[in-house]
Amino acid sequence: MRNIIAFPLLGLAVILQSSLVSEIHLLQGYADLPMLIIAAWALQERVESAWHWAAVACLFTGFTSSLPWIVYVIGYIGIVYIARILQRRVWQAPLLAMFSVIFTGTLFMHLLSFGVLTLLGTALPISDVATLITLPALLLNMLFSIPVYTLMRDLSYWVYPAEVME
Repeated sequence: MRNIIAFPLLGLAVILQSSLVSEIHLLQGYADLPMLIIAAWALQERVESAWHWAAVACLFTGFTSSLPWIVYVIGYIGIVYIARILQRRVWQAPLLAMFSVIFTGTLFMHLLSFGVLTLLGTALPISDVATLITLPALLLNMLFSIPVYTLMRDLSYWVYPAEVME
């Protein structure tokens, strides 16, 4: 029952990503709202359904993107894996963990996308991709990660309330 909230929230995130967030770009890079949401959700201590959320995000984002869906499956599952490892290790500094996950996740997703596009025959110079797309997207993801983390923390407290001790 607790996983049901993923469908409307991630559906809204993908709609906002394709309509609004993709228009807020720096050079040619833009933030990845579904990635931010699943990273922030996976870093919450009480959350048990981070893998389910990643699967739903892969489904929705793969449906709306022109990249092959396997990029999102590998990328988002990898981001949740990194977040779950850091959530166990860096539990005293959650915002530092969020920045670490977003940094590695952005680089991982862009490297995957670049590799798939290269395999599909799109010739892109790596220096242009790094300076015009990846670094600006990294900056925007870092900027948006603070409010997204706060919202996901509050949502996790609502979905997984603390048990009352009597």
